[in-house]
Amino acid sequence: MFEKNSKAHVILFALVLSVVCSLLITAAATGLRARQQDNMALDKKVNLLRAAGLVDEGQNPGKETINTLYEQRIEEAVVDRQGKIIETENADGMHLYFVHAKDARDGHDSNDISGYIVPINTRGLWGKIHGYLAFKNDGQTVSGFSVFSHSETPGLGGEIESAWFQKNFKGKKIFNSQDKFVSIGIAKGKAGDLPKEEQENYVDGISGATLTGRYLSEGIKNTLMKYEGVSVTFRQRQLKAKDGNPSHD
Repeated sequence: MFEKNSKAHVILFALVLSVVCSLLITAAATGLRARQQDNMALDKKVNLLRAAGLVDEGQNPGKETINTLYEQRIEEAVVDRQGKIIETENADGMHLYFVHAKDARDGHDSNDISGYIVPINTRGLWGKIHGYLAFKNDGQTVSGFSVFSHSETPGLGGEIESAWFQKNFKGKKIFNSQDKFVSIGIAKGKAGDLPKEEQENYVDGISGATLTGRYLSEGIKNTLMKYEGVSVTFRQRQLKAKDGNPSHD
């Protein structure tokens, strides 16, 4: 045996302690994995509901309420570049979420869809930014935005998850005054300081987080360009409805 205060005894003690700690951490991670996945799935639903304006910021409904509201009002789908729903997911399929004005479990009716939600997955300054951008059924007006996860700097780029920043998006449009697609951008300061014709297409920027704003602006624009077929479908439907010929496709 080693002497209690010998170097060999200290090294052996450290090795045994490391092994025991590793086993405990592994056991805890494995045992909690299912609960972590459930919590992540619930958090995703909350963020989708917040983007759609169905759960207010600061409101913390229980698990049962969240699941019920999600089943009633959100319908998950996979669409192609033309905005058509595809039954079998393939490499070109894109995830989309329809927002129903009433309980979707009563039956599907395209006229009941009050909007749709596009998932935003883009580069940030320190890692990926995952969020959701919701639109009204006119295919161009933003109804809400939420950030699901990010790795931005707290107090700087991390402000993208704050209520004031996310509320910025509500009512903004992806088309300019000449009906040209321009997306939604993060301004370098106040959107109200921009020329009046650009203010509908920008949200207030975050002080000290220029790169986060730039990456988020680029990611939103690239995503919306891919989903333009979906937006076109909604805009055309609205035009038909105005003519008295609502679409039932």
